[in-house]
Amino acid sequence: MRDFRSPAVFDGHNDVLLKLFRAGGRSAVAGFLTGRDGAIDAVSAQKGGFGGGFFAVYVPSDMDQDVKVDEMTKPAYDLPLPDPIPQQDALPVVMEQAAILFEMERQGALKICRTASDIRTCLADGIMAAIFHIEGAEAIDPDMHVLHVLYQAGLRSVGPVWSRDTTFGYGVPFRYPSTPDIGDGLTDHGKRLVKTCNELRIMLDLSHLNEAGFWDVARQSDAPLVATHSNAHAICPHSRNLTDRQLHAIRESDGMVGLNFAVAFLRADGRMLADVPLEQMLRHLDHLMTELGEDRVGLGSDYDGAVVPDDVTTCATLPKLKQAMAQHGYGDELIAKLCHENWLRVLEKTWGS
Repeated sequence: MRDFRSPAVFDGHNDVLLKLFRAGGRSAVAGFLTGRDGAIDAVSAQKGGFGGGFFAVYVPSDMDQDVKVDEMTKPAYDLPLPDPIPQQDALPVVMEQAAILFEMERQGALKICRTASDIRTCLADGIMAAIFHIEGAEAIDPDMHVLHVLYQAGLRSVGPVWSRDTTFGYGVPFRYPSTPDIGDGLTDHGKRLVKTCNELRIMLDLSHLNEAGFWDVARQSDAPLVATHSNAHAICPHSRNLTDRQLHAIRESDGMVGLNFAVAFLRADGRMLADVPLEQMLRHLDHLMTELGEDRVGLGSDYDGAVVPDDVTTCATLPKLKQAMAQHGYGDELIAKLCHENWLRVLEKTWGS
């Protein structure tokens, strides 16, 4: 019987650092090594062929998560966005979560990768590969001093917003049914952020930007357009998903989209309910590949940050998804592209190595 732990999965988005931050910070890293109550840990990664991915640093807002999830189980909803977070409040949280990532590397849980070659080496050697990513740029000052310092520390990917507004732009709220065409786009500071990221060859993640912000980045950036964890609006008309027109712009830039496992963005009814068959994930993959081509689609699980389908609740269960791909008719070469090769391609093009 085929072992679907291979090919290894390199994933576009996870919230492990937020989980560990809430569980005690650097002291919680030992639990990651031995197994913990979460979607990703070293033990589950070994079982499921999880080779690594984008480890997001995220500054949480004060909100009742149970109320949010309950509201998103309804047939229609429009959640108000949390208030913006001042830079002086965001920066210490970013520093603490970055320190967790560095501690994970120190204890041998993973390697922070600064080049695509680093990732390839980790995948070949069975070492978990991590990209230092920031989801929401609240901690970055308009003069970009923090960005330059974090780049030297290994930062290689930035999302200008996590839905709530920042100095740099406006996010898309959690609204169903809805288009992503909600509100204004990038501010002047946001356009400077794009320019600076291009100069440093930091990848820009468009997943939480609204449509106006998406088009602003498309006009300003000379790098491939990338959405690390987003789905097809044509299948699930949620504000967080990408329209075919946006997908075509990503294709023209030779960019990339990672399939988000969050059930509200997978289900045609937009509800936060976990009884989602793997076939629904494959429908999104099929549509994304139709609009983008086979070289521009991957996985962006949102593990440890979202309600995901019952069949793939942790990275240990990723072989089920790969088996479903094979049964759906995807060949070995295509499965390898979706699992990690397409991410390596776009990172090489963005980072230059």
